[in-house]
Amino acid sequence: MKRQKRDPSQRAYTKGYQLGFDGRSEDTCPHQTNSVFAHEWMNGWREGRNDQTEGFKMHTSQQKIVAQSTA
Repeated sequence: MKRQKRDPSQRAYTKGYQLGFDGRSEDTCPHQTNSVFAHEWMNGWREGRNDQTEGFKMHTSQQKIVAQSTA
């Protein structure tokens, strides 16, 4: 059975969220500026930073990512 690949935009968002939550710099974005993937990555990064500053725990943030990827 073939494994279904995740949407690349969703994967970019998830990676951005994880790095934002970890407190990494937005300069770590691996995508070209002004690309769709860079936009999704930055959206994830901003939301991850926001969740971290609001006091979310790592477990809660992981549940959030899983819920978004299955939606």
